[in-house]
Amino acid sequence: MLGNFSFGDYFKAGAIEYAWELLTKIWKLDVNRLWFTVFEGDEGVPADDEAAKLWVKAGAAPDRVLRFGKKDNFWSMGDTGPCGPCSEIHYFRGEDLSKNTSALVNGPGDDTMEIWNLVFMQYDRDANGALNPLPAPSVDTGMGLERIASVLQKVDTVYDIDAFQTIVGKIEEIGGHRYGGEMEKDLDTAVRVLCDHARSTTFLIADGVIPSNEGRGYVLRRIIRRAIRFGRKLPKAVVLSALVDAVIKAMGSAYPELKGRREAIHATLNAEEERFSRTLTVGVERVGQLLDEIRTRGERTISGEEVFRLYDTYGIPVDLIGELAEEEGVALDREGFETMMSSARAKAKASSKFQTSTDTATFARIAEKVGPAEFVGYDNYANVPSVVKAIVVDGQERDVLHHGSEGDVALSPTPFYAESGGQIGDAGTLEWQGGRATVIDTQKPVGEFVVSRVRVDEGHLSHGATVRASVPEPTRLDTTANHTATHLLHKALKDVLGDTVQQAGSLVAPDRLRFDYTYHQPLTEAQIKAIEDLVNEKVRENVEVTKTTMPIADAKKSGAVAMFGEKYGDRVRIVAAGDWSREFCGGCHVNRTGDIGVFKIISDRSLAAGVRRMEALTGRGALTYFQNLDESAHALQQQLNEKQKQLEREVKQLRMKLASGAAAPLGGALETAVDVAGVKLIARRADDISGGDLRNLADELRSKIKSGVVVLGSATDGKVTLLTAVTKDLVDRVPATSLIQKLAPIVGGKGGGKPDLAQAGGKDAEKLDDALESASEALRELLSA
Repeated sequence: MLGNFSFGDYFKAGAIEYAWELLTKIWKLDVNRLWFTVFEGDEGVPADDEAAKLWVKAGAAPDRVLRFGKKDNFWSMGDTGPCGPCSEIHYFRGEDLSKNTSALVNGPGDDTMEIWNLVFMQYDRDANGALNPLPAPSVDTGMGLERIASVLQKVDTVYDIDAFQTIVGKIEEIGGHRYGGEMEKDLDTAVRVLCDHARSTTFLIADGVIPSNEGRGYVLRRIIRRAIRFGRKLPKAVVLSALVDAVIKAMGSAYPELKGRREAIHATLNAEEERFSRTLTVGVERVGQLLDEIRTRGERTISGEEVFRLYDTYGIPVDLIGELAEEEGVALDREGFETMMSSARAKAKASSKFQTSTDTATFARIAEKVGPAEFVGYDNYANVPSVVKAIVVDGQERDVLHHGSEGDVALSPTPFYAESGGQIGDAGTLEWQGGRATVIDTQKPVGEFVVSRVRVDEGHLSHGATVRASVPEPTRLDTTANHTATHLLHKALKDVLGDTVQQAGSLVAPDRLRFDYTYHQPLTEAQIKAIEDLVNEKVRENVEVTKTTMPIADAKKSGAVAMFGEKYGDRVRIVAAGDWSREFCGGCHVNRTGDIGVFKIISDRSLAAGVRRMEALTGRGALTYFQNLDESAHALQQQLNEKQKQLEREVKQLRMKLASGAAAPLGGALETAVDVAGVKLIARRADDISGGDLRNLADELRSKIKSGVVVLGSATDGKVTLLTAVTKDLVDRVPATSLIQKLAPIVGGKGGGKPDLAQAGGKDAEKLDDALESASEALRELLSA
């Protein structure tokens, strides 16, 4: 997207004048093909007569300026905030100008296409819908780069522009279909989809996005899958991984990072294409069979149950089912599908580590039998003597967990914190006589009953065995630092942004912390800095972090902050950082805020409407982050130093080139030489050139004129350098030293040297031009002596 912007500077007149100049004078578009639209006014919002008059003033015919409503010619950020009328520019691309009518503007067909939109933000809409004039109206324009390229290159579509030709050519080569030919024009759609998706996926993966089932990764996955399906429509199937090199060839010079990420892009696409191709082969056939059955039944909708069967049994994505159905004019019962999915999710707690229906019953029975575990991991987490109270494998209680097996183990006492309150479940080790196991995770499958997922690495683990349970000290210390920092961050957000901020979720891990919070707009850099500074201020104060258990009523009276939607018992644990932060929390925390070390916010972004996500680092994680930044800064500094040296060399060469006349036409230096009593004289100013370079320049000019005299002057930082050079055949008649002695006093200096080369320094830079102009007369005097 191209654009130009003005914030409190030029407004409508300037924007329209610039647009007209670019389109008609610089790009020389035919004014008879251009149309201009303005806002016609609506519901108390005045028409934009000013813009209409300005287009006519710029040169547009009055009948070329059309008026439309809010849908086409009014822009806003949302229900409230900056807004204003906009003016669109449309271009007729058809061959027959007699068909170039106003009806095609915002109308049917593609012959008349919008190429530029000028948005005039002149109002601020308040919560009541009233429009108040902005104190500093602004301009924000947007022009489609590929659209304008297609116009300027006089091609039919954006896929015909030069930037796409390398990619299109590769698709033609592999797919066996000539794009834009007379035959099988429906296959051109497949070429366009592949062309567009090859570029998008290449850039997404280069930026670090990987296919997944959420967020950006899900968008990427859908793009890849759609491309695979269209690639199979060509005579020979084309996949995106085969087009990566063509994309890099077309775009790599402008985006060199594509070349560096080539292997990663190929590997990612290959893996995703291979995985989905297997699904697609079966899926397309199954959906096709179902569509035939639906048509036979005279129906036009795939039921939710049928969609779910395709999704659940064959792994066919719902969006793919929808696309295939849409091509046949068949709808999907998405509401019915979601109902089926909800039911499946309720049953599918079987897919989680602990919460299958069988597991729940088993764990509930064990919890009633053995009672709650004693958690000692707040202060004691290394080599804790512990007893195996129960072992569960695949939902069944067992007496032993064999070497190489995984199961869920109930321990008491236990140093392992079960995931809750945002803090992830602990991992660590178990050791006993003749055996060792890895603790992978710790959870609460029912109520407060704690079990650890364990893998036996050596020996066998038996029910009733005594083990030494340990959480690695660095892990515990890093986790406690991040957890307390999360509390400080919560309080800092409220202090900086206001008490309306509420916690919407969190993640506390050893390597990072994440905090979701409610807020209505993006944070400014100043706000983020203020939040970070406030947390670090509390860290430096090194206040005591107290943990107190009390009745929930007393906790609420104390002003402690509870997590909305969280369930608490009659007695709760309050974690307080001095008298500044107080929260309900059962997690692991530092003893003093100084134990956090340092706090660094690394990102803040929108998570959903009205919800933002902030991520941060503390302690060792922050130190590693700073070290990486330092290394990057050093690397960049080295690159900049090298670049600076290179540029300095280039500037020096350019100055020498300009001073020597090499950049001038028709011989350069010889053209500027004057004849003084039969002797050639070059007198030239060459500022900011060192004495050594000045001498080199003099030698170069002497060699060019063969026989003659060269006088050079340079001013640098108020100081003057004068230099005279004489070719060998003239040193007896015009010694360079004699000439320098005549010129040096003019700039307040004196000098000396040899008969063929002399130099002087001076203090009066303002007289340098006078000295150079006097060279001709001084030479004449020496020649006549």
